[in-house]
Amino acid sequence: PQQQGTRWLKSRVGEALHIIQFTTPRWLEKVVYCVRNGSELLIEAVGSEIDAVLDPVLSRAILKRGRQGTVLRLGGDEIEYDEKFQLYLQTKLQNPHYKPELAAQCTIINFIVTPSGLE
Repeated sequence: PQQQGTRWLKSRVGEALHIIQFTTPRWLEKVVYCVRNGSELLIEAVGSEIDAVLDPVLSRAILKRGRQGTVLRLGGDEIEYDEKFQLYLQTKLQNPHYKPELAAQCTIINFIVTPSGLE
């Protein structure tokens, strides 16, 4: 059941969806690429802790830089931020508990089917 949300997202976005895991080599470079180009990014198999380097992305710590546009400080560098960028996090944990700050910054959707949900 944990994969049904991922399948739905893949069918909704299609081939434009970039998919990585925190175990993927050079995963941060892929995040930077997606932020710069306004791509949709899915990070799969997220555990109970999310890497702190993603905090600026999750909190949308976007800075205006004059007429040049917007930038985001990620991994110690300032990178151009495309407003079309979207980030999706997927976990295989049955009942994940994240810090309240994360829950306030994100929309959490639980795709688990329960007997009461089927009534």
